[in-house]
Amino acid sequence: MQDLRKQTYSDNKLLKRLQRETGKAIADFNMIEQGDRIMVCLSGGKDSYAMLEILLALQARAPIEFELIAVNLDQKQPGFPAHVLPDYLENRGVTYQIVEEDTFSIVQDKIPAGKTTCGLCSRLRRGILYRTAGELGATKIALGHHMDDMVETLFLNMFYGARLKSMPPKLLSDDRRNVVIRPLAYCRESDLAQFAKIRQFPIIPCNLCGSQENLQRQNIKAMLTAWDREQPGRVVNIFKAMSRITTSHMLDRDLFDFESLDTGQLAQLAELDTAFDQSPMEILLQRGLSASEQKPL
Repeated sequence: MQDLRKQTYSDNKLLKRLQRETGKAIADFNMIEQGDRIMVCLSGGKDSYAMLEILLALQARAPIEFELIAVNLDQKQPGFPAHVLPDYLENRGVTYQIVEEDTFSIVQDKIPAGKTTCGLCSRLRRGILYRTAGELGATKIALGHHMDDMVETLFLNMFYGARLKSMPPKLLSDDRRNVVIRPLAYCRESDLAQFAKIRQFPIIPCNLCGSQENLQRQNIKAMLTAWDREQPGRVVNIFKAMSRITTSHMLDRDLFDFESLDTGQLAQLAELDTAFDQSPMEILLQRGLSASEQKPL
């Protein structure tokens, strides 16, 4: 009985943490406003299930009113269990729409055998979802990407694209008609996986098409997992760094005017020649040393 109470307490603590992190991300980036009609993209994976459940919980006690409509794209992949999501959503009493588009045949026709189909599949899926958002009158499109996805994307762009770029928590879509939001931006994947396990979501695998997962992303994920194992908190620190950018200490001449830089601009600079910030431990040690030097003999 005691073990059950402890597990229940732990599960409730996890749910509250996910709701708190999602609520903070929504507030920090003004993701949801009064009267919004949010199209929640539901793939059948753990992250999108968790996003829907957390948004439903937040909607119930939010100080503003907004609508949620779950949308799934049935791409006619072989073996896709078409009944799973409708059954789940009807049992939850969630408004939903299933969009049926045979993108699988298009991808199979265009991509040579043995090559990854993820890129083209993603572009086709994105275009269909943008169109569907317009048809439904949605004001925002919610995607289930989380903190780990965003950090992985940062390294993918650095390693393979030579760009310092990630997934933003809020952006304007390619068609310039939709606002895309990522409410799970502050959530860790491990927490979402545990939440999905607790709730026993009917997970639909994402590899029904037979395509290999993006090998580059899997390599990045393995690297970050190893880093987090060696030094817990490293991925979180990388994520935090994306919101604490000192443009004067980077190399982008479009973001900082290096040509005009001179000693007369001291008041405009947040930092000078410190290339590496002190760690919290170094700051504490420095404070301790200063205090000991001031003690009378």
